[in-house]
Amino acid sequence: MDIREALYTTRAMRRVKPDPVPEEVQARILDAAVRAPSGGNAQGWRFMLVDDKEQIAKVAALYSECIDMLWATVYKDQVDHANSSDDAVARKFRKMMNSVTWAQENFDKYPLLLFAFDQFDTTGGSIFPAVWSAMLQARADGVGSSLTSVLMFKNDETLDVLGVPKEEGWRMSACVPFGYPEGKWGVAPRRPAHEVSYRNTWGTPVGFEIDEPLWP
Repeated sequence: MDIREALYTTRAMRRVKPDPVPEEVQARILDAAVRAPSGGNAQGWRFMLVDDKEQIAKVAALYSECIDMLWATVYKDQVDHANSSDDAVARKFRKMMNSVTWAQENFDKYPLLLFAFDQFDTTGGSIFPAVWSAMLQARADGVGSSLTSVLMFKNDETLDVLGVPKEEGWRMSACVPFGYPEGKWGVAPRRPAHEVSYRNTWGTPVGFEIDEPLWP
């Protein structure tokens, strides 16, 4: 697959089929992850694949609680607006909520989860490039993914389910559900780069405009 196609179409793909992800695909996902840049070449990361249905069901119960907490705290204002308005902002947020709600209601059906952990690196500067590489490799094999950090609301409970030795300083950075998508790949709509980018000093225009995606 052309690298630009992977970059432009690897978006959050929450609605996936329960079909298992073959082991050879899983191996490519992990191998791509560990090839990512690592600060000081320390490689202070650990990865865990979860495909055991009982384990996934335990995580699913925690995930569902965390999503309820997310709507009630971080996104409370947006949820209230979405429930009381029908403007473009509200419609866009409801679309996202529907996608996340599908994941909440079907989390136990995901065929594969990837957990990423780092040790003594609160910046995420090494672990997230590795996670993104894993997601790009999955895309190259036709597997959808969606990164979530919402399980931080139930961090200790999640680590206990997974048997993570918390006393060694390991920190859960992200969970990525994987599966073959029910929908189609596509370029996600985003605000143009020139609206969110500057040059040299804050507020100075970047100097060019990109009105349409540069791929394809």
